[in-house]
Order: sequence, then structure tokens, then C-alpha cells
Amino acid sequence: MNKFTLIILAIITIISCKDDDPNIVEIDNTPKFGTLNINFNNKVVGDLVTLNTGSYTNLSNETYTISELKYIISNIVLVKENGDEFTYPVANSYFLINEEVPSSKQVTLSNIDASIYTKIKFGVGVDQSNYPLNGVANFIPTAEESGMLWSWSAGYKFLKFEGSFTPQGGTTGDFLLHIGSHGEVLDNYKEVTLDLSSTLIIGDQTTSELSINADVSKIFDSTNTYSLEQKSDVQVDPVNAPILAENISTMFTTINEIPN
Repeated sequence: MNKFTLIILAIITIISCKDDDPNIVEIDNTPKFGTLNINFNNKVVGDLVTLNTGSYTNLSNETYTISELKYIISNIVLVKENGDEFTYPVANSYFLINEEVPSSKQVTLSNIDASIYTKIKFGVGVDQSNYPLNGVANFIPTAEESGMLWSWSAGYKFLKFEGSFTPQGGTTGDFLLHIGSHGEVLDNYKEVTLDLSSTLIIGDQTTSELSINADVSKIFDSTNTYSLEQKSDVQVDPVNAPILAENISTMFTTINEIPN
């Protein structure tokens, strides 16, 4: 028996022993991915928004009814328990939340690293690197059809919030708040970071759920107090738009995570 034959027999013996030994565990290094559904619940304090019929009161004692509520969520990043970040592909990371369209309030993210996550980051609006229309070709038709582009194509409306209001002891009128960036001079894009109320587990080939509340009462009453009687029509406004944008960035909270 020559040396080569002895080597072959040794290899066969090792393989045979490995197959017979139940204590030997093979390590699977195949990448694992799952899916995440993010459900946005638009509320005023604790009550779900009801368009056209719900009546609410802000801290300026103005009663208001909401006829339209839309906003852009973008640049979603999930933070793992070890601090590493999973960044969702930017080209596919622009979503329009429209209170009038229930299906738009669930954002589905696929092919997410299977892991344990403790935070979520996202933008409200479109960041300057993609302003006004660069790099978001997949999203432009949605924005245009939903009236989220300025009529002169200068860029995006990050939030459309419209309805009617009655100041205390005053006359009922309409309000229209269209908040966005205006060229490179006025940047109203905001980044939001939320700690998850419990760890979010993304498993391999599974779908997990994350719920986020958006309390639109904070558009009026948060870091700043804003009265519609002061100005009820805010669009290209270098004074009031930044005030409202700052408030908008505070209206989000996570409420529960349910892994499947």
C-alpha cells in the first residue's frame, strides 16, 4: 500500500467519524434575512386621527379638524444591540404616509439582517443630498401624484397638514401647513432616533412587526408652541416652517414590537 493510498484512507476515516459523531455541529455561515413591517398610527394625543369629523383642541385653545395629513419617511436605519447599524437601501427608503390611504401606513422592509435591534433611525422629508429630485427616482411618481412636490418642482413637501380651525371666541377658517426644504438655503429635513420599547428580533425568513405612533398634536405643541391664529398658511416660510419642522420631528414614539 503506497503513501497516497494511506492518505486517502485517512481522509475517508475522518469523514466517517465526523458523520457518526452526534456532538460535532456544523456551522452555517449562510447570511440570514427577515422582513419588518412598520405600522404608523396617526393620533392626536391618545386618539386615532379621523379625517374631516374628528375635533381637537391645541394648547392655544384653537379647535381644529383635519382634512389632509401626509408626510414623508426616509433613510431608515436599524441599530443592533451591539451598536452596528443596518441601513436600508437608500433608493428604496422613501415612503409616503397618507392618513387617507390605510395601506400606506404600513411600510414593509425586506432582506433585513437577522439580528436583535434596539433602536430605529429615520428622516422626516428628503435630505439635502437628494434635493430637489436626485437619487429618488422610484419615489418621484408617488410624491407627484400625492401633491408632495412644490408646483414649481423646487423640491418636496415633507408634510401636508390641512383642515379648518376656530380660535377661542373667533371665526372659523382654514389652515394649510406645507413644510419642506427650500433650495439649499433653508433645510427643514429632520432625523429622528427612537429607542425601541423592547428589543426587536428579526429572524431568518420571518416577518416581525414594529408600531410607531405619530402624535400630530405636537405639530402645534412641542418644543415650540404654534398658534394658527398667528399664521394659518405656512408654505415657503423661512420663519415659521423651521419652527413647525422642529415640532414635527418630536411627534414619533415606538409602542410595541411583536416578533413572529
